[in-house]
Amino acid sequence: MKTVLIVEDDMINARVFSKILSKRGGFDVKHTEDVAEVMEIARDRQADIILMDVSLSHSLFEGKPVDGIKITQMLKADPVTADLPVILVTAHAMQGDRENFLAQSGADGYISKPVIDHQKFIDDISALMPQS
Repeated sequence: MKTVLIVEDDMINARVFSKILSKRGGFDVKHTEDVAEVMEIARDRQADIILMDVSLSHSLFEGKPVDGIKITQMLKADPVTADLPVILVTAHAMQGDRENFLAQSGADGYISKPVIDHQKFIDDISALMPQS
């Protein structure tokens, strides 16, 4: 069973994603907005893929506020976690944002909120899921 880690500070979004992923996708789901916990889960390979909210309003790392872009950069910069797929999730999807966010963060993919097409959501995540 593949595990998706949801990094999201909005509990309603986290619940919605969680339900779609487990019910329709058949995935195990973890959720946290605690950055140290995200790092630990990633390093210990307790997740196969990470859904990363871009605008985390409460997340701190070593006392400094960080957003999803920054956390993704940290994951991608660490050789232990660099190959773990990260999908950015954002409500702020202007033309060009997607490319900027992907380029800045080194993320593997991008999903816009709100998620309307549940099957496409699952398909997009499955497409980036490691196949081993």
